Formats: sequence, structure tokens, C-alpha cells
Amino acid sequence: MPHLDPTQLLAEIEDVIRTAPSQSILHHVEPEALGWLGRAASLIRRWNTTKGILFDSEVRQLHAGRAFNPETAIAGIFTTLHEARHDLRLSAVGPLSIAVQHGAVFDYFDEVRKVIGSAQKELFFVDPYLDSEFASRYLAQVAPTIRIRLLGRKRLTSLLPAVELLSKQNSITIEVRSSPTLHDRFLFVDGRTGFHSGASFKDGAKTAPTTFTEITDTFQPVLATYEELWSSGGVPS
Repeated sequence: MPHLDPTQLLAEIEDVIRTAPSQSILHHVEPEALGWLGRAASLIRRWNTTKGILFDSEVRQLHAGRAFNPETAIAGIFTTLHEARHDLRLSAVGPLSIAVQHGAVFDYFDEVRKVIGSAQKELFFVDPYLDSEFASRYLAQVAPTIRIRLLGRKRLTSLLPAVELLSKQNSITIEVRSSPTLHDRFLFVDGRTGFHSGASFKDGAKTAPTTFTEITDTFQPVLATYEELWSSGGVPS
């Protein structure tokens, strides 16, 4: 079996997560899904032999049709993929932490896009300067199955029309709330991982150098803080 170093393996697994077929395609095990499942299984075996055996079992259950609940098998498949991703990121290459030079706007966007592409259920953005430019740059490619929550403070009059049009066009669920106490910028993915951005998401490294860093030890309290702000936030009209 060809060797992949941890960085290569992490990149491959993140790409598998980004390119996952829809659940309806996986449910019916259509041809598109077979190649994807084969690639995913191969990567999981390279990451962890024992997990690879369990992953193969989930795939067989998915192929078994009515003998098993396909939703349970799909949940197991994606849980294992995310477990591999987080294990490799933390133990092999460490938490994601990038420094982006002044003017390297695409580099910043590309890193954030990769994180957005890993979502399976929800994206929760926190940024006082969310606006229409942010919506078109980051949300246009999000799959309809992903719930999006946006917690902002300023420029909501620019954000709301863009969100409404995008939501109708792409059939995605986007909720917007405001909080007068926001200062920092965060992105939370599926309630499992979180990232801090040194600059507003809409600007990236446009006006100054910035950073994009995964939150590790303080993830749970940081998420809890912004979930509370979301719960108490106002709904713009």
C-alpha cells in the first residue's frame, strides 16, 4: 500500500469530505457514490487499520439495503472521516494556524473555503462586519443541506437582501441575528470545531496581515459564549 505522509493524508481526507455526494445518492448507492466510498475506505485504512475494518463494515451495511438503516451507516461513515481529520490535524500536523501576508486575499479565502467545505450540518459565523460581499464570497457554494447562522452587528442592511436572494436561489437555510457586543470573528463548524480570524471574513488580508487559527483547548467555552449571544440576539427586520 503506497505510503502517504500525515500532511498528504490529511489533505486527501479533507478533500473526500468536501466532495461527498449527497445523502440521497449515498442512500441509493449510485455510481457516483461507489468511487467516492472506495477512495474514502482506502484513506481510512491508511490512517488506522482497525478503523478501516469498521469503516468497511459501515459501507457493507449501506450496500445491504433494507437489512440495515442506511442513515445509521452514513452517520458512521462521516463520523469516522471527521475523526480521522481531527486526529491527523491535532496529532500529526497540529491545529490549523496560518499567517496571511498583507494583500494575500486569495490565500486567506482558500483556507476559509476549505474549512467551510468540511461542514456536514452547520456553519456558524460570528463577525460584526458581515455584509453582502461576505455572502457572495463564502455562502454561494454551500450545499443546501447545510444550515447557516450569521451573527453580526453592523452593515446588516447590506447583508439581509443578499442573504434573502441567495437563500431563495440556492434553497439554503440562512438565519441572521445581531448582537451589540460583538468584536471578534469566529467560524464554528458542526458544533465540533471552531476557528478565530484576525480580520473580518469579508476583508481577509486585504488591508493588513492576518491570521486564521483553529481553537483547541478553549473551544467549548468560546462556542458556549457565542451560542448565548445568538440566543439573546435580535432578529433584524
